[in-house]
Amino acid sequence: MMEYSMAGPKLPRAIHAGQLFSLAPEEKRVNVPKVVSTRRPQLKPKLGQHFLASDSYALQIVDALGDTAQKTVLEIGPGRGVLTSPLAKRARRLIAVEIDRVLAAQLRLRFGMFPNVEVIEADILSVDFDSLFGPKPGLRRPGIEFKPEPAKVVGNLPYYITSEILLRLFDYAKYFETLVILVQREVADRIAAEPGSRDYGLLSATAQLYASVERLFTLPPGAFAPPPKVHSTVLRLTMSPRQRELGLSDGTNGGRSNDGFIDFLKLSFAQKRKTLWNNLKSNYDEARLRAALSAAKVKPAARAETLSLEQSATLYRALHANRDGSS
Repeated sequence: MMEYSMAGPKLPRAIHAGQLFSLAPEEKRVNVPKVVSTRRPQLKPKLGQHFLASDSYALQIVDALGDTAQKTVLEIGPGRGVLTSPLAKRARRLIAVEIDRVLAAQLRLRFGMFPNVEVIEADILSVDFDSLFGPKPGLRRPGIEFKPEPAKVVGNLPYYITSEILLRLFDYAKYFETLVILVQREVADRIAAEPGSRDYGLLSATAQLYASVERLFTLPPGAFAPPPKVHSTVLRLTMSPRQRELGLSDGTNGGRSNDGFIDFLKLSFAQKRKTLWNNLKSNYDEARLRAALSAAKVKPAARAETLSLEQSATLYRALHANRDGSS
């Protein structure tokens, strides 16, 4: 009887040691940029984001921006390009900011033939909006004030940094005219909440200081891949800062709106269970605080969420009527 034996090159020792061994050739990367990947995108969310997967909802979101034919649109977190695709066909200029390097590379390949589309691989929280939308070097002229052309903003915002993104956009409010954002429904409730309601807080007050807020429609979990455990709501924020209307300084500083009123709101809402008196007394002389509350007709036992923006602004002005009385 003929015996058969394995012929050919000597097998790796891994087999003899009882270790797993694959017959598939070892994957090698030869002169391939690290950002390029041919692997199928993962279905689990990365960086806390669930990708919009509905073309019909995408069109509704893009429609909510209005006419963009002569506008610059900033898209935050384009992901797999569901919003980017219709935007690329409509906007005069589209700037898509994507933090994931693989997704950014795929978007560049997909929209490389669109001269109006620019894909930036970056964290939106670190983007220098002054460089992106402000005056370019060499274009400044003595005695001529630069007036930026406000851009429109759209995006499916990652749940865990929604507030940080919005606060940064408000910080650079002069560069934007309309924000159409997809956020977790509970966050939308907070942004649109009225004074005196349970959801009214720092995000509500800040958003309504800079913009008028509209609820548009709500999306079910099935509109995303993978489906989140929550519903999402589309909001439209039309930028209309109210600082001057409320008797506050406009706080313009190198393109940023960062007046002391925002710090005052942060202090007022520092601990929602505490009264205004207890939240503010650590930063203001008690006699002056008492006088300011009286002048603003606000009870010391009131809580920040019960005050309208007008009342908060009146209290702030009273406290800062004499800067020597504040700390």
